Amino acid sequence: MSKIETICIQGGYVPGNGEPRQIPIIQSTTFKYDTSEEMAKLFDLEKSGYFYTRLQNPTNDYVAAKICQLEGGSAAMLTSSGQAANFYAVFNIASCNDHVVACSTIYGGTFNLFSVTMKKMGIDFTFVRPDCTDEELAAAFRPNTKAVFGETIANPAGVVFDIERFARAAHAHGVPLIVDNTFATPINCRPFEWGADIVTHSTTKYMDGHGAGVGGAIVDSGKFDWTKYPDKFAGLCTPDESYHGVTYTQRFGLGGAFITKATAQLMRDFGAIQSPQNAYILNLGLESLAVRMERHCYNAQKMAEFLQSHSNVAWVRYCGLKGDKSYELGRKYLPNGSCGVLSFGVNGGRAAAEKLMKGLKVIAIETHVADARSCCLHPASSTHRQMNDEELLNAGVSPELIRLSVGIENIDDLIADVKQALDSLN
Repeated sequence: MSKIETICIQGGYVPGNGEPRQIPIIQSTTFKYDTSEEMAKLFDLEKSGYFYTRLQNPTNDYVAAKICQLEGGSAAMLTSSGQAANFYAVFNIASCNDHVVACSTIYGGTFNLFSVTMKKMGIDFTFVRPDCTDEELAAAFRPNTKAVFGETIANPAGVVFDIERFARAAHAHGVPLIVDNTFATPINCRPFEWGADIVTHSTTKYMDGHGAGVGGAIVDSGKFDWTKYPDKFAGLCTPDESYHGVTYTQRFGLGGAFITKATAQLMRDFGAIQSPQNAYILNLGLESLAVRMERHCYNAQKMAEFLQSHSNVAWVRYCGLKGDKSYELGRKYLPNGSCGVLSFGVNGGRAAAEKLMKGLKVIAIETHVADARSCCLHPASSTHRQMNDEELLNAGVSPELIRLSVGIENIDDLIADVKQALDSLN
């Protein structure tokens, strides 16, 4: 099974004779065993199976396996949210007194997670511009750097991440590249094919696609050789006494070590698991992901072209537009389309932006993005309000910026709604 549209429908779960055609919901916290010896093997990671849903659940594993297939990875896990996925992905290899290089244009919530919360845990982050020079990028690394982090398409700046260049820099310094692929989804970009090592998702967005269930996912490529740097990644390459001395790279190989450690340690201790109900809802969204992404991209391109032509619009950022600063990178990494999210600014600054949003009738103001229904947001006063002016500028967020998530409604209706709101600014 190689075509991505088929994986969306049938990946991750193959029913046996007389078994449910749809992924079953295993809504149970615990699982029964006949002997303590059988359960002991599970606790010692000597045998695969289920004993408590906080660590693993069959429904979740079926859906994670589908996402793993879509990304072309070796192993995957679901989390309770995209924030949890990004936290686990970094914290699985970085701890107190460690350092991470991250792209400055990442989502505001992730920036806060890194710069405030994880900083309190003793992990330091250096934020670099996506268009920094190779010399500036190299200078950001330290002896204690453990990873590089970026987003395929920045939220909300719309900047396309140069995966190949950042992967080269990461690997030159002996660390993995982690890429949040939420906006592009594996339908439009598979970061592993460009050198990334770990991929994360907020499945709440396009993968779910209907604003129904919060969730996240982590996928490992299985290609980064942790054993080349045993001192740097001791948690993966030396015995874990909390699991009776298991060494993850020895027991599970490069293809399974990262995800097994994240499950056995982080999910065990933090418990940010996706519910089986949400995993089931997520799978329903995944089944139509390929079809929906094509429509999102078509609608967003048409909307971007309209906005570019309106006299009350100061600028538009969408990598599908010729002349956009990410146009060439978009052609390289996203040749079949990027996503349905674009950013634009209106003449008149913050006040005009707020007036325009109040005038919309079909498109809703929501703290959400990337699902079937069109919605918009003013990031400077919502998702990025914790940033100061300099941080906003580095993140590509200006006071007049409006993030517009173009859904899969009829594009003529959406353009008409935006047009009447823009015309009212005169």
